[in-house]
Amino acid sequence: MNPGSDERAELRSALRAKRRAIAGPARDAAARRVALLADRANLLLPGRRIGFYLDMPEELPTDALIARARERGCIVCLPRVLSIHGDRMMFLEHQGGVSTGPFGIREPSGGKVLRARQLDTVFVPLVGFDAHGSRLGMGRGYYDRHFAHRLHPGRRPLLVGVGYSVQEIGHLPREPHDVPLDGVVTECALRWFGKGERS
Repeated sequence: MNPGSDERAELRSALRAKRRAIAGPARDAAARRVALLADRANLLLPGRRIGFYLDMPEELPTDALIARARERGCIVCLPRVLSIHGDRMMFLEHQGGVSTGPFGIREPSGGKVLRARQLDTVFVPLVGFDAHGSRLGMGRGYYDRHFAHRLHPGRRPLLVGVGYSVQEIGHLPREPHDVPLDGVVTECALRWFGKGERS
């Protein structure tokens, strides 16, 4: 096991419980607020290739965000798991069809495959995050592997985490393979790391 993996597992469990506790109207309101903040920040511009995730039951829903992106004329792209054992995925332009893939995750059933560098912005699911752009995911490393080229500064796409404000933690140690986020959008604010906050 990697150093600190037990601590990460405990932290992951506690943070997942926090996000599970947000349900019903509060969950829907948070999703609408996130869509509004992303739109106000000009992240949903016409013609942009935007990556989204199709939420699992405890994650902050992305349907409002995706609907607003379509209204703005964005090209909506969604992830599909390529390999369970290799923890690999790809993004496809969404043509409308959705199927259930590994781990019960909804994914596009078809569409044009895009390389990671062809995406302009990707809204990334998370279990936790800190004020320095470190992200705690579900532990399989799909996003870190797919966007490993982003460990070098100045490369596309922009990575924006999506979650509830209660998922922020004080400090998350970053491992060499962890790809940092450029920003995080919650129901409270869109934060650009190192660039202040926009509400």
